[in-house]
Amino acid sequence: MANNMQRVEIEPSMDVVKWQKLTWVNIKRPTEQAMQYLAQNYAFHPLTLDDCVSGVHLPEVHEYENYIFIILHFPVFDPHSRITVSSQVAMFLGKDFLVTVHSGDLKPLANLPLRCQKDDKVCGEYLGQDSCYLLYRIVDTLVDYWFPIVDKTLSNLSKIEDKVFDSERDVSREVTILRRDIAAQRRIIGLVKNVIAGLGQKVERFAQADLKAYFGDINDHLDHLWNDIEECHETIEIYKDTHMLLREEKTNKIIAVLTILFTVTLPATVVATLFGMHVNIPGGSETGGWTGFLGSYTTFIIVLLVSFASAVIMLLLFRRWRWL
Repeated sequence: MANNMQRVEIEPSMDVVKWQKLTWVNIKRPTEQAMQYLAQNYAFHPLTLDDCVSGVHLPEVHEYENYIFIILHFPVFDPHSRITVSSQVAMFLGKDFLVTVHSGDLKPLANLPLRCQKDDKVCGEYLGQDSCYLLYRIVDTLVDYWFPIVDKTLSNLSKIEDKVFDSERDVSREVTILRRDIAAQRRIIGLVKNVIAGLGQKVERFAQADLKAYFGDINDHLDHLWNDIEECHETIEIYKDTHMLLREEKTNKIIAVLTILFTVTLPATVVATLFGMHVNIPGGSETGGWTGFLGSYTTFIIVLLVSFASAVIMLLLFRRWRWL
């Protein structure tokens, strides 16, 4: 164990790491016992404790007399659904303490207490100054954890590019899944950017040194992530439109072929329809002999006039509706 730190495992889901005057409480998958520990040892507002376990809340910062309550979201990729989901981290920042409450799926944060126990140098890097610097290091680590996820998204875009421009391949499902993933990441980054942008100024009252430059560096990283994910968003929209146009073009070609076939067979269809009616027309077989062959020209003319009138009415309606 490191010489200058003390790590106490209150229960499997909670670690208490102490370094000099600084205490860091890290709770993974908060349980009732862990939340009772916080209620008994810290003067946190009950509503903030409820927010840690009552589902996902929007990123926000609330200032209290002796501490600041912070909620941030960071991405976790779900390999089953192939969609990035949001993982919430709730933080209580005080003068000599930091409490982090999360679901345990953010590996850099979940594994950090054990790393501090194994390596005195790592513990000093994170807890060697004050609680605000520890907050900065944790947030910075989680933001850096974001880059491989965005890089993977860029890689996925490159992989489906050739498929999208191949009209013979249907990539609708792949494009849809990737669009959902990019939309989820855009939403998370957008909300976190707004909160972290003003976080450096709000934690000043607990900081022993000026950390504006450090939090500004985090903002630069988030801007980089935002630009990358915006590029992904624009690219996937182009892919979606291109795929739809290619599919529509293929459908139009099929319809054109079917239309040509219908047009070629139309004369035979008209002749067969006329002579297949159960009325006495010239050339029909309703009555025998020469008289039957001549048939009734009156009936024939009426049939033609009704057909012609119907066609004219349809053309007039189509022009009125601006279909032609």
